[in-house]
Amino acid sequence: MNIKQKNHEELKEICHQIREKILATVSKNGGHLSSNIGAVELTVAMHYVFDVEKDPFIFDVSHQCYAHKLLTGRWDSFDTLRQFGGVSGYTKPSESSCDYFIAGHSSTSISLAIGAAKAIRLKQEDRLPVVLIGDGSMTAGMVYEALNELGDRKYPVVIILNDNEMSIAKPIGAVSKYLSQAMAGKFYQKIKQKMEQFLTYLPEGASYMAKKFEESLKLITPGLLFEELGLEYIGPVDGHDLESLIETLQIAKEMGKPVIVHAQTLKGKGYEKAEGYYEKWHGVGPFDLKSGESLGGSPSSKNATQLFSEGLLRLATQHENVVGVTAAMPSGTGMDKLMEKYPERFWDVAIAEQHAVTSMAAMAKEGFKPFIAIYSTFLQRAYDQIIHDCCLMNLNVVFAIDRAGIVGEDGETHQGAFDISFLHPIPNMTLFAPRCAQSMHYAIDYAYTHVGPCAFRYPRGTFMECGEHKGSAFELGKGEMLEEGEDAVFIGYGKGVGRAWATKQLLAGTMNPALVDLKFIKPLDDTLLVELANRYHHWYVFSDSAARGGVGSILTQWLFSQQISTVHVESFEYTDAFIQHGKTSLVEEDLGLCVEVIARKLKNNLGSKNY
Repeated sequence: MNIKQKNHEELKEICHQIREKILATVSKNGGHLSSNIGAVELTVAMHYVFDVEKDPFIFDVSHQCYAHKLLTGRWDSFDTLRQFGGVSGYTKPSESSCDYFIAGHSSTSISLAIGAAKAIRLKQEDRLPVVLIGDGSMTAGMVYEALNELGDRKYPVVIILNDNEMSIAKPIGAVSKYLSQAMAGKFYQKIKQKMEQFLTYLPEGASYMAKKFEESLKLITPGLLFEELGLEYIGPVDGHDLESLIETLQIAKEMGKPVIVHAQTLKGKGYEKAEGYYEKWHGVGPFDLKSGESLGGSPSSKNATQLFSEGLLRLATQHENVVGVTAAMPSGTGMDKLMEKYPERFWDVAIAEQHAVTSMAAMAKEGFKPFIAIYSTFLQRAYDQIIHDCCLMNLNVVFAIDRAGIVGEDGETHQGAFDISFLHPIPNMTLFAPRCAQSMHYAIDYAYTHVGPCAFRYPRGTFMECGEHKGSAFELGKGEMLEEGEDAVFIGYGKGVGRAWATKQLLAGTMNPALVDLKFIKPLDDTLLVELANRYHHWYVFSDSAARGGVGSILTQWLFSQQISTVHVESFEYTDAFIQHGKTSLVEEDLGLCVEVIARKLKNNLGSKNY
């Protein structure tokens, strides 16, 4: 959609149409709502002032890119948002050349912009990196690493700070509003430039007084931090006033240096029920647009996150040394309930996974028992801290890994596929997983008593049904034989136990495999595995994890170490490729990992005696 020839009234109408399109689509498909409809005018102004065909448009996290997608040729396909095979909920270069970079994790945008700016300078091109970053992303240390270099090198970059929670700076009445408008104008920028030139010619005493005057102006504006880092600062500006935004961005574009444009917006703008800071409207499932009520229905059983929250709350009530942390996901991890009851012992440290892990390592050294609740995909960001600050000293830290396995519509940046692969090689680390609701409570109890670092993983949503096999207490390095069988054994780990059990039911009458819950993959149950190797020559592994470095790989390595060559291992884990977005059941079917597909494959193997 070419908007550069539109007048301001036409642009406002386009904003209205975009907002309506986003609301209609997200209410049907689910997705990120409040941040997207709050950033409509910002996005339209970006597209009006800059050239998306050549300027890198870099969206931090990129969950607020819906308006950008609608402006770049995806209006007609937008109804497929987050559906399997449809438009991604994040920027994706393979989907459009207007999407500069894949993003789904926070606080990478300014680093990307600096890299792009360096390349542009070396290639001597007329292009300008433009960043849209939210105030939440400004809590991560990577942003300040990037700003530190940018303030020193002075590469031309325009950074639009979308402040929708007033966490950077809150305007103070009419004076602040006047100053903000003044700072966004050409007059102020010219005065400032003249003052900088003037200071170079003044005697030392007069220069000192003039400089103090300039600094006093900074002190009553919110841009002091950025100015001190060596960046130009404009704002705060009204993030919903198109005319002011366009004028401000035009000034920033022409400055030829790194500029922060601080725009204040209202989350949920244009949909009254979502306006303001309501966490539930950030990411939503399908809902009724008129009433705002969810269309998902009430779940018949508690999901794994709720079970974790309840179990940890019980444990924290019993033991005063239990503490916990999460990184900007209090409700997503269930930590919000503990923060409410024990605010002095449970914390949200914002988007700072590295800090979360290292700070809890110190608490463990002081005799506390920290539970670190982080999604599998986000735990990747703290890998060095896990190794260097927790495992090296063998500290009593617990990693509660939420969203392990396929997470559905969020797609390849969020799938929890790799935690087994990257945690298993670390010395001193213990890995285990509950298979059902009851065993989740046993897992939490075991984690409290475990000596050294440990991690347990659990899925998004509910556990799969395991028949009559309810949970049992965890004992270090001990698995559990759930059902005897013939010819082959199904070995499950975590949610994989439920998938193995369901597959076994579909094969009733044609195949009777044994059923085992590994429970631990580090350390393994040597005694149980030797028994299985003696009785069953076909091992089928079920786990929601990447095959490379996953459970099947770990068991194959164990067989090799034991010099056992009579066992054939086949793993139903994820292949060596990133997993696309879409409804979990459709993604699993596409990967050949739903129980129906697995059962059909095994029946075919039976016909060829290859099992």
